[in-house]
Amino acid sequence: MDCFKIGDKVIYPNQGLGVIENIQDESYFGETSRVYHLRIFCNNTLVLVPSTGTEEIGIRKPISHRSVKKIFDFMRNGGVDVSMNWKGRYKEHLNLLKSGTMLDMAMVLKSLFYLNLIKPLSFREKKMMEKVKELVVSEISEVSSLSNNEIEQKVMETLSTCFKDVDSRLDS
Repeated sequence: MDCFKIGDKVIYPNQGLGVIENIQDESYFGETSRVYHLRIFCNNTLVLVPSTGTEEIGIRKPISHRSVKKIFDFMRNGGVDVSMNWKGRYKEHLNLLKSGTMLDMAMVLKSLFYLNLIKPLSFREKKMMEKVKELVVSEISEVSSLSNNEIEQKVMETLSTCFKDVDSRLDS
């Protein structure tokens, strides 16, 4: 499915925002296919993705400006379900991040933010929380034309508002 063109900004699941730098027809093992040359902004990596694999990988266009409000509403309202053991929870979070949808990423961020309020996160969960926060912030920043710092502050304030009644753990 050829749905992108050169210059399009896209979201690569678990990697973040990138841009289509080039599109070429390339031949591998006797078969020719269209290949997107995708530059990931956060680490300046060039990724070659066959156009037939974009849907399977989950490459998509950034959310709409209108969807930003829905994401903030989701992060602001309601609780989270974190009843699993950490291994199950970690695996579920990984699967949500692989989907690449903004709502799934917001769900993981919200869940980890809540957990961090009530108990210390494992090393892996801390790293996951930082990564998902970076992914959410960079996409919203791109769509809203605000700086990453402004969006990060707004995201953290929104999550704090959601869980304002939670008794935070006492760090020793």
